Amino acid sequence: MARRTKIIASVGPACSDAATMTALIEAGVDVWRLSLAHGTLDEQVETFRRLRAISEESGRHIGILVDLPGPKVRCKPFPEGGCEIAQDAVLSLGIDGDASTADRIVVDYEGLLTDVGPGDQLSFGDGNVVLAVEDRASNALKARVLHGGHLEGRPGLHVDSSKLRMSTPTPNDLKLADTFIDLGTDMVALSFVRSAHDMRRLGVEPHPRGPLLVAKIETNAAVENLDGIIEASSAVMVARGDLGAECDIEELPHLQKRIIEACVAHGRPAITATQMLESLLHSPVPTRAEASDIANAVFDGTSAVMLSGETAIGHDPVNAVRTMARITERADERFDYEAWWNRLLSVRRKDDSAADYMRVTDGITQAASRLATELGAQAIICLSRSGFTARSMARFRPSMPLLGLTPEPRTAMQLSLSWGTRPLVFGERLTPAESALEAVHAAARSGMVRSGDMVVVVSGSSPESHATDNLRAMRVP
Repeated sequence: MARRTKIIASVGPACSDAATMTALIEAGVDVWRLSLAHGTLDEQVETFRRLRAISEESGRHIGILVDLPGPKVRCKPFPEGGCEIAQDAVLSLGIDGDASTADRIVVDYEGLLTDVGPGDQLSFGDGNVVLAVEDRASNALKARVLHGGHLEGRPGLHVDSSKLRMSTPTPNDLKLADTFIDLGTDMVALSFVRSAHDMRRLGVEPHPRGPLLVAKIETNAAVENLDGIIEASSAVMVARGDLGAECDIEELPHLQKRIIEACVAHGRPAITATQMLESLLHSPVPTRAEASDIANAVFDGTSAVMLSGETAIGHDPVNAVRTMARITERADERFDYEAWWNRLLSVRRKDDSAADYMRVTDGITQAASRLATELGAQAIICLSRSGFTARSMARFRPSMPLLGLTPEPRTAMQLSLSWGTRPLVFGERLTPAESALEAVHAAARSGMVRSGDMVVVVSGSSPESHATDNLRAMRVP
């Protein structure tokens, strides 16, 4: 069985050249992540264009996700090679200066001295270093190192989101979003979301004219407002770094399962992120715990897994993607598709007040999944301009290949994030029956299906209905 769980690779200095990007595509990247928290705007735009050009050369639909920095608090840069922060050392934190040292960390948040005070704990770089604030002066905080470690570059500083007076999206986020939407980005991720209102403030056109909007769940407020945020989003990311710093660590695995389940119930792709293969920053092989973590995320129903520093700054980004591909492919093979069906029926969102097109789509995609199983179909073909049909179908996790055929090239790029979906652009015809036949021919020409195969085709009768309301069983000519 081909791998069904998608892989997102973060781009950084370790993979910024064309040769490495090409090797990453060959290793299995489905979506690029471009973090806008690092580098200049000109550098980010250049990288975006390079990613697009190299992806087009590969002949695959590889989406680009731009990750807005949000109100992320970061340190001013440490010296090249970084600094060791010693256990039990006392150091100062301030806001004046352009560089950080082992004795004085400079933070780029003007509200630091008023929003943070004695008794607060601060963590750096996803918890690598933890400080306890002991005193506050007019120009600096005095803090003791509870857990020492190495800091380099511009590590993030986690401050409890309830203390921060910064809102999301920030004015800088909105400017960056405009720039990359104009460039044609496929997806935009918003950091430190607290409510559905935060997502709506981006003010973008609905996809596929606009990008898919990805809500990063990394605050307690986001967990409390989860259903509303999912409704206002196109996809959700379980951002375990900051979420793990904000909640009790023993709660994190349960929150991850809850968020993924809620995404599945709403028919939204779920991304699991942060420290999935952290050991590969320096080691050629992952820990056993990391392999189990990835497999369990697949079993929970995640649509995609994300590599961050492993590909952006790791010593062997190609090996990181290959390793992720092997682990997820094996987990996909062992996925209990029949049990998933029963589980989904119990958790999927059933709302009698929902619009008719939602309830019709739910019924048709459920029937398509069951019909394909009973017929032993070789594939399910989803026809959709927006990708709605393919995403609705993907939540049922059919055991056979799921093909997302669309007349819209941008939708094909956006479907690169959807579980198990192989995007393909085809020429839509005048009637649903003609379009279904042309889609089957297009899938055959691409090698996705063969003559004589049985396939199930789902589609909508018209753009005006919004519903997936057509279901066909067809033999490939």
